[in-house]
Parts: sequence; structure tokens; C-alpha cells
Amino acid sequence: MSTAVLRARGVRKSFGHTEVLSGIDLDVTSGETVVVLGPSGSGKSTFLRCVNLLESLDAGRITVDGRDVGYDVRNGRLHELAPNEIARRRRDIGMVFQQFNLFPHMTALENIVEAPIAVLGEGRREATARAVQLLAEVGLAGREKAYPRQLSGGQQQRVAIARALAMRPKLMLFDEPTSALDPELVGEVLVTMKKLATAGLTMIVVTHEISFAREAADRVVFMDDGQVVEQGTPEQVIDDPQHERTRAFLSRFL
Repeated sequence: MSTAVLRARGVRKSFGHTEVLSGIDLDVTSGETVVVLGPSGSGKSTFLRCVNLLESLDAGRITVDGRDVGYDVRNGRLHELAPNEIARRRRDIGMVFQQFNLFPHMTALENIVEAPIAVLGEGRREATARAVQLLAEVGLAGREKAYPRQLSGGQQQRVAIARALAMRPKLMLFDEPTSALDPELVGEVLVTMKKLATAGLTMIVVTHEISFAREAADRVVFMDDGQVVEQGTPEQVIDDPQHERTRAFLSRFL
């Protein structure tokens, strides 16, 4: 039986008087690709940011690989972690954002090796060899010395994916990774992500790309108004949605 890499229970988050997450419960098992669909403002990206400790929780708990996100449990009580311990735990979670966030003064190779050397303490030779391998895996063999300005948006996003993979994460989060790309560049990024899904990487993907959800997801989760409205296989949720809100959302794409 696959083990749960992510467990979220009763997750709530508000900004001011606006509740953005209203009690999210979600498990993601090892090797599973979960695609999260939903309208803008439904809380999808906020949930990912809570998983990756970029936002604090107002209530509920999230564990990744059995350890609480942002907290330790001591004597039955939650204790907030120190910033350096939060940074250590964040190593297990890779995240790819809408924007590529590459260092413009560094080559593709340098962007990838920076964190493994500085954070994981890997030797430069080992980190460089793995970076070259990862660039090949995302279809960028031979572009090691290219600077971000010399790469297309799709290529930059694939470097960003390789950079996240270089940290050997137990869970990968993708926050609408193709939304900033020109339409003709979307496909090359989705192909890379499909390969990762096939290889068994544990992934949560927030996207509006219904074709990717249909082809690559093990499970589709539909969120609206800060809640999980329904979830199931792509066939269940995309082809035969049970909730009116899901049907209304999908009618825009299908």
C-alpha cells in the first residue's frame, strides 16, 4: 500500500476578513500525481503556499513525509519551528511557480547547482554532473552555458523544474507553471511534467490545462470557494462531474 506523502486536515487560511481556505482535507500518496482545478480565487495557490511554508496556517495541520509543516509536536502540543528548521524542512518540497525566478546573471547550469551546493552541501563535481543530467532529462542538453535571456519562456521554466528536482524533493508542487507562457510554448513544459508523472514523482499540480489533467493525473481535485468540492479519477471528475460548480467550471473548457 502506498504511503501518504502529504496529509492536510482542516486547513484554514484567511487574509484579513476573507477566508481563503475553509477546512481543506487532502491526502497525496507516494508516486501520485494530483491535479487541482478550480476558478481563480478558489484557494488553490494559497493551499500550495501553505504546504511549502510560504504562508502560515490559521488552523488545521499539514504533514509532509510524516512531519508537521512549520511545527513540532511536543508533549501533545504544537510548537512553531525556528526559521532555520523551517528552511531545512522546506528542502523536501520542490516548488515551480508561474514565473521562472531564475538568476539572470547565472547560466542554466549555475542556476541548478547553486542550491545543492549551498544548502545540501553537495560537492561541485557531483552537483554539476546531476545538473547536466537533469537538463538532459528536461530536453535541454547542450544548453548548460545559456543565460536565461538566451532561452525561451518554456526553456526557462524547464530549467526551473530541473532546479527544483536538483534538491531531490519528496514532493513537487507546480503552481500554474504554464500560465505565463505563450501558447506555443505550453506543450514543451507539459511534456516534461508528464514524463515526471510517468516516472513516479509525487506531484501536486495547480493548472487550467484540462488535457494535462486528463492524461497525466492519477486524481483530480476540484476546489471552489476555499473548499474541496469533489475529487476522483480524471474520468470521474472531468467526464462525469457530480457537483454543479464543477460542471459549470468545466463547461468553459470542454
